[in-house]
Amino acid sequence: MSLGDPCGIGPELAAKAWTSLRDQAGLAFCVIGDARLMAAQGVPVMPVADVSETNAHFANALPVLDRPLSAPALAGQPDGAHAPHIIEWIRTSVELCLGGRARGLITCPIAKSVLYATGFRFPGHTEYLAELCREGDVVPTPVMMLTAKDLRVVLATIHTPLSAVPASLSIDGLVELARITNAALIKDFAIAAPRLVMAGLNPHAGEEGTIGREEIDIQGPAINQLQNESINIQGPFPADTLFHNEARTAYDAALCMYHDQALIPLKTLDFWGGVNITIGLPIVRTSPDHGTGFNIAGKGIARVDSLLAAIRAADEISRNRTL
Repeated sequence: MSLGDPCGIGPELAAKAWTSLRDQAGLAFCVIGDARLMAAQGVPVMPVADVSETNAHFANALPVLDRPLSAPALAGQPDGAHAPHIIEWIRTSVELCLGGRARGLITCPIAKSVLYATGFRFPGHTEYLAELCREGDVVPTPVMMLTAKDLRVVLATIHTPLSAVPASLSIDGLVELARITNAALIKDFAIAAPRLVMAGLNPHAGEEGTIGREEIDIQGPAINQLQNESINIQGPFPADTLFHNEARTAYDAALCMYHDQALIPLKTLDFWGGVNITIGLPIVRTSPDHGTGFNIAGKGIARVDSLLAAIRAADEISRNRTL
């Protein structure tokens, strides 16, 4: 587990997660971060020299691969001085996973604004992870999947202004999104014959072109190409019909065209327990579905539900990958 921004709720949540899971050896995790900061969270901490020591200590103390900060971390007060350490914690975590020394990576939240001040050149956490997983000139294409209860959604666009979404969609992009999702459902979720659906961009899925043509010009051709590749995908369907209880039984993942189209149903279904899963990478990566929580950091009130769900998801996916 990379600790994320030390001034946010990551340290508190990591401590709460250990308290909840300390008697579950199969879910043992090691924090990559500052051991002194973790000890300040009120749990016993065991600095370790190698992540291989995790299981031996997990029942009695939180294992921490100590990569100390160079300045104190003040809860709720983000500081650019911590940026090099945040980046190092992420890089070290990825190296451990790529080297087969850890089954998966759970990332606590970061604040991109803190990293940008030091020249961090990636749009976000996920893109940096993809670069760290580069093999030669080949950088994997990461896809954001969010899960809650029986719902899985993937995003064709993420933090894109709504006005720019239509121009950001393409046949090739949607085809690649569906291919990566289909492969992940097989490999990561042990679903032998995945069923995909695609949400239309426009109200009523464009109503045969009278409320927009993206369904006809972009989404329909992408679906046809995928079906010709024997990928089971249907749509595009009106988004307002896709997420009720009965509808969710008909598919394993829904491809959504923009952020809120996916996140509103997900958070309505389970606001506290959602998980962010990056598919399309050679490593397992999950994350809680929330940010750094600077406004509540240090108050002891952060809910650990999403981080616990992220730990369990990383465990499940990593085990499925070994089948």
